[in-house]
Amino acid sequence: QVQLVESGGGLVQAGGSLRLSCTASGLIFGAYAMVWFRQAPGKEREGVSCIGSSGEYTHYEDSVKGRFTISRDNVKNTLYLQMNSLKPEDTAMYYCAATAYTYCASSWRRPSPAYIRKLGQGTQVTVSS
Repeated sequence: QVQLVESGGGLVQAGGSLRLSCTASGLIFGAYAMVWFRQAPGKEREGVSCIGSSGEYTHYEDSVKGRFTISRDNVKNTLYLQMNSLKPEDTAMYYCAATAYTYCASSWRRPSPAYIRKLGQGTQVTVSS
């Protein structure tokens, strides 16, 4: 059974930093692209960043480029999201997801259900102004 467990969320002031982690089990972690999603109250879930299975290729939503860094450790079966220069508009529940493919699809930000193999339970990030 695939399990994804996120951690590292919390309350931080604007301009601060957080590092999210997502530990995976029940799958060959290094075989799949991974995505970080976020969902703010009243808004749809959207992809924030995607990383290919090897970690060589990464993609970011425009508003987080230059502030967030996605990475993975395929030995530790862990996905990371380093978030710097946080803004109040980054406040959301953050989820990690394992895709069913090795690559980040062109539609990774709003993928079809078939693209996502498993979604984690989420970790809350709150940025105060």
